[in-house]
Amino acid sequence: MTQPTTAPRRTRTTRPRLDAVAADAVELAREALLEVTEPGQVGEHQRVEVSGERLVTHVFECTMPGYRGWSWTVVLARASRAKVPTVAETALLPGEEAILAPEWEPWSERLKPGDIGADDLLPFHEQDARLEQGYEATGDEDADRVALWELGLGRSRVLSPLGRSEAAERWTEGDFGPRQISARGRRGTVTASCSSCGFLSKLSGSLRGEFGVCTNEWSPADGRVVHLGYGCGAHSETGQQDDQREIPRGAGVVVDELEVDIQRKPETGEPADEAKPADAVKIAAEAEPTDRAADPAAVEPAPSEAQGESAIEVPEADSAQDVTAAPESGTATTSEDEKPGPLEA
Repeated sequence: MTQPTTAPRRTRTTRPRLDAVAADAVELAREALLEVTEPGQVGEHQRVEVSGERLVTHVFECTMPGYRGWSWTVVLARASRAKVPTVAETALLPGEEAILAPEWEPWSERLKPGDIGADDLLPFHEQDARLEQGYEATGDEDADRVALWELGLGRSRVLSPLGRSEAAERWTEGDFGPRQISARGRRGTVTASCSSCGFLSKLSGSLRGEFGVCTNEWSPADGRVVHLGYGCGAHSETGQQDDQREIPRGAGVVVDELEVDIQRKPETGEPADEAKPADAVKIAAEAEPTDRAADPAAVEPAPSEAQGESAIEVPEADSAQDVTAAPESGTATTSEDEKPGPLEA
């Protein structure tokens, strides 16, 4: 026979009801907050929440500066058959819009490489995956001298393969990692890499094949670890294809002082822009005797004679008849526009 199966009974959970006596005790909750706060920090009453059987929570607005989104809460409890509730606790709780501090993290997870300064001190890590045991002295002077001084192994711990790979990956993805090379000088590319630059000083050890230190003061990577595929405009071999190269230092401007240009000083009344060079004056002086000999009328008077003719004195005119009679005598001519004004006695 089959036994009848009965379903297990479900426990009924009743939702607590709002206690009317505790919900109406708003002034009691406000007085409890005024005892633990300063004046002006408690705002208006916002709502009442059911926290349990005969247990309610009164929520008040927080008016303190810097606490936007926070609320004051007062929990009131009423005993069975009691007519007056009592204050259970008061608290300041954040809301949805409240500004909260980030969750606490240990310093080993919170601290970043960029947060460490030159004077900051880090704790010692005995088990560091980036380091491994260094060279231990064997007692042999020759072997120890080579290992400690020539190979640079005179340290208690040196880089492990993991430490070298992490450093290489970090430097490659940094600002001085490899760049594209283009002979046409396209935007975002370089014409040559650091592997052919004379200002590159390579590192020692296994990182020597990929990285070095830039020593060019004109480069943005001066004093930084750069990848051999990195490049910039301060490359030591750039500019060789330019037509106009830089003038070598120490070569001054050549001044030729062996030839002197002589110009004839213009005579009185002759425009300055018609001055002839010395060679033209010499050629003209050689050609003048033959031309003047052929045409005697073209001979110009000497400066003294020209000045003498222009300096002919005109006798003073005693009357207007003397002025009109002057052209007949041939001593002086006067046009109508150049007639003198009234003669002084």
